[in-house]
Amino acid sequence: MKTFLDKDFLLTNSTGEKLYHSIMKELPIFDYHCHLNLKEIWDNQSFENITQLWLAGDHYKWRAMRIHGVSEEFITGDASDWEKFEAWAETVPHLFGNPLYHWTHMELKTFFGIDQLLSPDTAHAIWEECNEKLQTPGFKPRRFIERSNVQFVGTTDDPVDTLEYHQLLQNDPTFHVEIVPTFRPDGALFIEKPTFQNWLEKLENVSNVSIHSFSNLLEALQQRVDFFTEHGCCASDHDIPQMVFKESTKDDVEEIFKKRLRNEELTGDEVISYRSYLLVELGRMYAEKQWVMQLHMGALRNNNTLMQSLIGSDGGFDSIGDNLIAEGLSRFLDALDKTRSLPRTVLYNLNPRDNYVLGTMMGNFFEEGIPGKVQFGSGWWFNDQMDGMVRQMKDLANLGALSHFIGMTTDSRSLLSYIRHEYFRRIVCNILGEWVEGGQVPNNKLILEQMVKNIGFYNAKQYFQER
Repeated sequence: MKTFLDKDFLLTNSTGEKLYHSIMKELPIFDYHCHLNLKEIWDNQSFENITQLWLAGDHYKWRAMRIHGVSEEFITGDASDWEKFEAWAETVPHLFGNPLYHWTHMELKTFFGIDQLLSPDTAHAIWEECNEKLQTPGFKPRRFIERSNVQFVGTTDDPVDTLEYHQLLQNDPTFHVEIVPTFRPDGALFIEKPTFQNWLEKLENVSNVSIHSFSNLLEALQQRVDFFTEHGCCASDHDIPQMVFKESTKDDVEEIFKKRLRNEELTGDEVISYRSYLLVELGRMYAEKQWVMQLHMGALRNNNTLMQSLIGSDGGFDSIGDNLIAEGLSRFLDALDKTRSLPRTVLYNLNPRDNYVLGTMMGNFFEEGIPGKVQFGSGWWFNDQMDGMVRQMKDLANLGALSHFIGMTTDSRSLLSYIRHEYFRRIVCNILGEWVEGGQVPNNKLILEQMVKNIGFYNAKQYFQER
């Protein structure tokens, strides 16, 4: 019987063990999509306690605590940091089978050297030990990234961002991890939101373009794409709750845009027409810059409107949507491809029902000399647990070429989430080991080792950085 969290955690066969320990374990991390706070990294200040590092902003943990019946006071409310940590410690023993149980103990062991299981009985001792270590130089934000052997970080940034902290970090000779912005133009795309015109004013200020027409908007966005490129940006990212596509003319979209500027209500078809046309124009900008375009599809956000009004968005009240995506996605990708302006594209689905949709869609669009130009992205959000990752990779293997997969990304706000790369890497090696020992693939050392290296690091590095 295996021991929880031993050196062969998640590895159930000798081939997988060898691949992980001899190859995968030592690879650097190429984290191409996350939500880290750049100011926090630049300031590099010690965290006062483990709650501030571990629980603040972590809606994964918040959801689990609510499901366990914890009062909101001890989640996002006014309880002390110790009381919030204590509530989390009381929740954890109930999470067998949830990846949070694994990640919690992997993070304690890897970063703090703590082998104890978190529970009400151990909470105070773990609290004290973590907090004591957090006051030492080895436990500051930059050091967490460096200790994780991270080579590259792609953050998520609004086009109106000045990228001040990116510039500061890029010019700091004492910090050697490459951190670049990612262009996330949700503010431009969601024309129906009440915040749209305020966002346009911010775009005007940073771009120095007066926006009185859709053409002005495109000019301002192009200016920001150029600006982001100057600061190392190599990718965009998009929240696509519904992948619906409708072809329109520029004249039609100009009228829709001006109607919105007049504060007139738009129809659903007008919103779709505007968003479809703008996505295509943005895709062309990305292709010209040789950026990667990422599409995160299928989130049903802010379901609990009462709680949203109390604590805001990103509070842990999002779930999986069930809108169909195949036809709209096909039409969007084809609109770009038929003018030879489809950038390298990563497709993420939140509903695992759509695995085969994306696994077959990626094979429709290609470019000579670019392996896996359209990628089926790693298990995202509710799918970044063991079963979700295994399902995504096996579906990808069944329908495409797993050897060209660009692998895992944290998609997280936490400095400790690099442990998810280890989690993913162990799972990859275990899958390959199962196939070898089951006689499904040959035990070819050269092929297996190169595949592990590529999925763990080199595919992503080439995909995002090759210009």
